[in-house]
Amino acid sequence: MDIRVDDILIMKKPHPCKNNEFRVLRIGMDFKIKCMGCGHEVMVPRKKVEHNIKAVMRNGEKVQG
Repeated sequence: MDIRVDDILIMKKPHPCKNNEFRVLRIGMDFKIKCMGCGHEVMVPRKKVEHNIKAVMRNGEKVQG
């Protein structure tokens, strides 16, 4: 899956703040993502993120999903 820093990930399940969009801050074995609603940053294992992605937005355009 082609995911880059600054992509917006639209997830299947929302964050507790009811937003399901996250910005990618760092990529590796773990992803560091930031909730676009409340600004909370979390580290999540790559496998879990890739399983829960609904769509990927890059520069305002839908790339995958």
